[in-house]
Amino acid sequence: MNNQITFGGTVLPSNVLLAPMAGVTDLPFRKIVREFGDFLVFSEMIASNAVIRHVARTYQMIEGSEDKYTSIQIVGSDPNIMAEAAKLSQNLGAHFIDINMGCPVRKIIRCEAGSALMKNELLAKEIFEKVVRAVTIPVSLKIRLGWDKEHQNAPEIAKIAENSGISMITVHGRTRSELYSGKPNWKAIRNVKNAVKNIPIIANGNIIDLETANICIRESGADGVMIGRGSLGSPWILREIHDNFQEKSQKIISLNKLEIAKRHISYIMDFYGENRAIFICRKVLMYYSKGVPDASLFRKLITEVSTEAEIYNILRAMFEE
Repeated sequence: MNNQITFGGTVLPSNVLLAPMAGVTDLPFRKIVREFGDFLVFSEMIASNAVIRHVARTYQMIEGSEDKYTSIQIVGSDPNIMAEAAKLSQNLGAHFIDINMGCPVRKIIRCEAGSALMKNELLAKEIFEKVVRAVTIPVSLKIRLGWDKEHQNAPEIAKIAENSGISMITVHGRTRSELYSGKPNWKAIRNVKNAVKNIPIIANGNIIDLETANICIRESGADGVMIGRGSLGSPWILREIHDNFQEKSQKIISLNKLEIAKRHISYIMDFYGENRAIFICRKVLMYYSKGVPDASLFRKLITEVSTEAEIYNILRAMFEE
């Protein structure tokens, strides 16, 4: 599979993308993923009203947006606020904007944002149009198949989005009511692909390795894949899938997983400072402990770390043995 994706006027270097993940795809994580190639990476979901209120922690989440292949994902339900947040993000250096219409969590749904917007096509259309007009950079959209099994309107939303100037759409192969349970319906993404004329469709949902990436592409007919939870503790997985799509027979790895994890931790320490970084590193260490011998023992130790030195000691114990 050698297809190139054109997002707006930009030809992307890969048709493998890193998904926006709240509490995960901060600058340190995007940085470690990008060490394995020029992938389009997405920020954490950023509340549009926090952007226009200039909330300091929100602006920290936008840091690194000036990187050529970084997209800032915004969420909200007010078209004017979404448009202003997009404009401010561009002013801060963003090269791409992504509109979140896929988040299924209750606190977002209560605000009529995220996947709740799939129930209101008129409001969604107004958001698309105002965000696209507010910026001079390409705008993408992330959606689900629909609200529930009986209301799968992703193809209709995709048509509206394309006609409103959206330049790329990612489809998670579940409805909102399914949350993250069960197997995603990649075949249903093909209906979205067939509904649009000139913009790329990216498939998302439980793509965790080479096998699932290949099956997803075959079933969905999508132009590319977006990797989410499969990258946790395995930031090199995007490169492996990319090389597989390009029919390169040789894997990139032999990987030194210890050195990769150490660099990731160092980026977190530099970005957040030790006090806040300790709590973030506990979660990151849990990801890297997947599949190592005695993982349950290490996970117990991880919950108790309180210094940078202890973090590196656990990493060495996990990988050197």
